[in-house]
Amino acid sequence: MNKAITDGIVFMPQPFAAGLDQWSSGDGTPGSDTYQNAVNAAFVPGDQDFGGALEIQKIDAVQRLRYMGETPILPGCYLQIRARIKAISGNLPTVRIAAWAGGAGGLAITGVNLSGPQVTLSTYGDVVEVTAIVGSGARNGVDMAWGTQTLFGHFGLDLTGASGGIVRIDDIVIEDVSRFFLRDIVSAVDVRDFGAVGDGVADDHAAFEAADSAANGREIIVPAGTYFLGQSTTIQNRIRFEGTLEMAESSILALTKNFDLPAYIDAFGDSELAFKKAYQALLNNAGHVTLDLGGRKVALRAPVDMAAAVNNKTTYKQRHVIENGQFSVFPGPNWDTEVVTSQATYDPGNAKRLANVVNVANIPVGSVITGNGVGREVYVTARNIAAQRLDISQPLFDAAGTQVFTFRRFKYMLDFSGFEQISRMVMSEIEFQCSGDCSGILLPPTGTGFHLRDCFITRPKDRGISSHGEGDQGMMIDRCQFLSDESPLLSTERVSIGFNSNANDIKVRDNRVVHFRHFGVVGGSSSIIAGNHVFQGDSALNGIRTAGFVLTRTNNRGTINGNYIDNCFIEWGNEHDQAPGFSGEFSFSALSITDNVFLASDVAPWFTFIMVKPHGAGHFVNGISVNGNSFRGIGGVIDRVETVDTSFADLDYNRIRNVTFDDNAFHNIETSAASPLVMEHTEASAASTWVVRPAPRLPFGAWAQVVESVVAAGPLRNGANGVEYVTPYYQANQGANSDQINLRWPLAVSGTVILKVRIDDPL
Repeated sequence: MNKAITDGIVFMPQPFAAGLDQWSSGDGTPGSDTYQNAVNAAFVPGDQDFGGALEIQKIDAVQRLRYMGETPILPGCYLQIRARIKAISGNLPTVRIAAWAGGAGGLAITGVNLSGPQVTLSTYGDVVEVTAIVGSGARNGVDMAWGTQTLFGHFGLDLTGASGGIVRIDDIVIEDVSRFFLRDIVSAVDVRDFGAVGDGVADDHAAFEAADSAANGREIIVPAGTYFLGQSTTIQNRIRFEGTLEMAESSILALTKNFDLPAYIDAFGDSELAFKKAYQALLNNAGHVTLDLGGRKVALRAPVDMAAAVNNKTTYKQRHVIENGQFSVFPGPNWDTEVVTSQATYDPGNAKRLANVVNVANIPVGSVITGNGVGREVYVTARNIAAQRLDISQPLFDAAGTQVFTFRRFKYMLDFSGFEQISRMVMSEIEFQCSGDCSGILLPPTGTGFHLRDCFITRPKDRGISSHGEGDQGMMIDRCQFLSDESPLLSTERVSIGFNSNANDIKVRDNRVVHFRHFGVVGGSSSIIAGNHVFQGDSALNGIRTAGFVLTRTNNRGTINGNYIDNCFIEWGNEHDQAPGFSGEFSFSALSITDNVFLASDVAPWFTFIMVKPHGAGHFVNGISVNGNSFRGIGGVIDRVETVDTSFADLDYNRIRNVTFDDNAFHNIETSAASPLVMEHTEASAASTWVVRPAPRLPFGAWAQVVESVVAAGPLRNGANGVEYVTPYYQANQGANSDQINLRWPLAVSGTVILKVRIDDPL
């Protein structure tokens, strides 16, 4: 910094040759005496050392010399006053730089130092230089610290000591030396001072490293230009970019003191490239845990291959966080779904593999598979081109043999499929603004603890979050909003899915979900689904709805608690089972559906909120609870709330065990189901066998298996109207559909009884 250069400020006083009327023998203020025509001063035009010089005889105790021009004093600007002097004859004086300080209104500033270090002349003819530095701040090396109230000064020198001697003085020099104090004033280091060129060609890596080493806590400045860094670079101090960087994809830029996306955007000038380089640094520096997007938008031209961005890692298992920003896309062909059809062979004995795949090299990993006998959300997990085989995420329920499959590779904003494993990844407070052009996130093939919290997945074209392997183990989705691009469509015309999972132990909590075909296809077990509002309605009257949650594991071991399940339903099947018929497993078991609000409006009367859908014969229900829920229809009456979809097979009702379907509330529901079912039966005429018909109030159209109690409500009377004190025994599974109970009395009686009937056998 030099104010004379940058701002054109004149600090230099007039040379003595311009006239001694510019030089005062007093304090230099207007009206003070000058050396013009003074008896003890004269201009010498041809001094052998100085050229033009001022010759003065010291006649006062303090012989003053002050420039009468006002030299400005600016905050942060430091001036050095230099004078060269030599003794000619007589007594040898002492000399120092001296000044008068002026403030507002031309008044003198008091309480400040007005002189520099003294030098005593010792030899005639020897040239001696005296200097002093003046400025606003009391910094090391500043002789006269004048503060911010001083506006100008009159500078020169003082001769002290013995009088009578004659000296000659060269023209006095005043220059801006603020550069000496740049470290303290600006607290910055410029990479150009260490050899950076900034032409985009020369390798400036060494200059950046040298500037970083010299900074020692100061900020590094990268001026305008393009700086090529030929290798990975770590900056240990804060850095500010006016210019931009160019680096190879494999080179890492680690900004340890200001690690956030805005710094990388400044560094690379492009938000998409900046995000890739910042994520690369996140996984390559143990000191980085969180990548703060800084509230910035990252506009993507193509899917981000996250593994390619990192380039040097295939696994990462430490907790890391990406937060606080938005991803958006530029529409274009880079987001088009790849569609491949290919013949392949499926053997249920190798349940997660397709063999003899034609043109296997054309099928991308991460493609979703459709075909005969293929369940929903089955993906290509890995590919072996030489062996012509594909590993797949789930078994196929009815695809044995050879057929043509269709493979669709959706395009995701963030694609982690290139990694082998990523664990403990958190994404927080991010909007994935898909705009109907692309999908959101494709998880890695393996990993644990992925956590999406407080995020928006807005208008995905096909999928919000896809798992093509088991990268969803222990996945958590909390307090997010999933907003569909298909709101104008009928629910049956929609194709987008919020998320899918294959592994166990997921937690999906407190989310708001609007207008997807399905919110979640859950392939694992031990899930906790709580507090979500899932809405999938449309404008059709007597409309058809789709499942909000699709559960594909029979032994579910999960809870669905406290949700608002709005114009959609829970579908529980086993479409991801290579042997879908029952063969000794736990069958449909260990599921708790409690304290949810179920609501549907303007739906077909046969709509149900809970559907069990076996894909093979012999299955049954064992150990489920449907308790404390509220079921309501709007705009019409719904027949019932639960059903079994027998498209592939029915349940084995004789094997149902440990089912509680109780304490639920029903509004505009034609038939309210319960088990145990408490019901009243009245026999008007005396009979020894009473046929009790609990159906259709038994859940899932199940059999009347057990009568827990029979209590007479009033007297039992014989044919002569006499009171009889008798008890019956029951016969279960009566009638053509096994949904009736026979109460057998020792004699013919009439009356009313209260029964408690169950659909399950005692354990």
